[in-house]
Amino acid sequence: MAQRRTLAEIGVVLFEDGAFERLLPLTWLRPAHDLMLGTRTLAARWRRVAGTIVRAELGGSTIDAGACDSGPDGAVVLVNGRLIAPGGADSCIAPAAGTKWTRGEVVLAAAVPAGRVGELSHGMSGVQRVCAALREAPAPAGLELIDHPWQLALRNAEQIRRDFAAFYRAELSGRVRAGAHLVATERIFVGADADIRPGAVLDAEAGPVIVERGALVQSNAVLEGPCFVGAGSIVRAGASIREGTTIGPVCKVGGEVEASILHGYANKQHDGFLGHSYVCPWVNLGADTVTSDLKNTYGTIRVFLNGVGVETGERFVGSIIGDHAKAGIGTILPTGCVVGVAANIFTPGSVPKFVPSFSWVTDAGVAPFRVDKAIEIARTVMARRRVELSALEAERLARVCEDARRVEAGGWDSLQGASGGGS
Repeated sequence: MAQRRTLAEIGVVLFEDGAFERLLPLTWLRPAHDLMLGTRTLAARWRRVAGTIVRAELGGSTIDAGACDSGPDGAVVLVNGRLIAPGGADSCIAPAAGTKWTRGEVVLAAAVPAGRVGELSHGMSGVQRVCAALREAPAPAGLELIDHPWQLALRNAEQIRRDFAAFYRAELSGRVRAGAHLVATERIFVGADADIRPGAVLDAEAGPVIVERGALVQSNAVLEGPCFVGAGSIVRAGASIREGTTIGPVCKVGGEVEASILHGYANKQHDGFLGHSYVCPWVNLGADTVTSDLKNTYGTIRVFLNGVGVETGERFVGSIIGDHAKAGIGTILPTGCVVGVAANIFTPGSVPKFVPSFSWVTDAGVAPFRVDKAIEIARTVMARRRVELSALEAERLARVCEDARRVEAGGWDSLQGASGGGS
């Protein structure tokens, strides 16, 4: 019998399950395995990805049969896209052919025999049918699932520590200017072409500080580890980047940020606090936008996912902000606020705890936002970063607008009676 290999050594197929709806609005335009955690997406943790099985709206089933090399029996190993192996993919021996790992009703991973691989072309329904026929096998200890958006921010600090150990080493390849202060250099990575300006502080005493290639940390900015600054991002002068923060690629960030994830291509350039939050691409938070992440009572926080209240059991939850959302200057987002895709908030007054996708929020209330206008703005914003909004992306935005009205109906119902000036 051939020796079984780890999940890091084989080409796995990541699959999406119905729990993506609990991760909305973050997953309206991407599968769960493309969410950021630590220094990279969930998918990137599996080292070798031979295909994905996702909703038809996101492309359906794409499998490279030649890259699926789990063993001589020809089995294809499926991995739930929400799964995290805290010890890394190399800590898990792949399941044997014809077996699956489960947690309750949820399939964590499965090894599909060669004779049934063709059924996977039917997408998520095919995965369900195939896995239903497989034998149960004990799953490795410690496997974790991302079930709700706030878990990403809460786990981020520890994941950055793990990622530094797995993917990085102490290195100062970029330019560290005279007058910059580095604390605990054995836990600092500065990539090629990165620039750390005079007066900046990289303090890795409590955890690693990672600044990727081409990033700029301006004068008097303070980065406290564990934190991560992605390629091409700018940390503005005087910014306070506190522990547990991920700034993805090509972001511009200022003010104070704590225990938050900016997925990439997002702007929070000015003063204001962002805490225990997840911010999707193409979001802009205007000057002095502030998130609350702790109730005055220090009680646990209720979050309205898709407009329906969910008890988090957590005391620290900030904002969950979908793609292309915008917040005007002086916006105050309440504890556990959810802001949908292409939502626009232009009021310094009371912001609802749930802001529906494609909505327009002003002092006058909440109104629908025209999808054609949202697509036009998205095209303009992306062009400023030399990124073109493709016809497929525009089509997906239009579809999200339609689908979100159905999924988020409870949120709209709770706002009935509000009137506004959507344009």
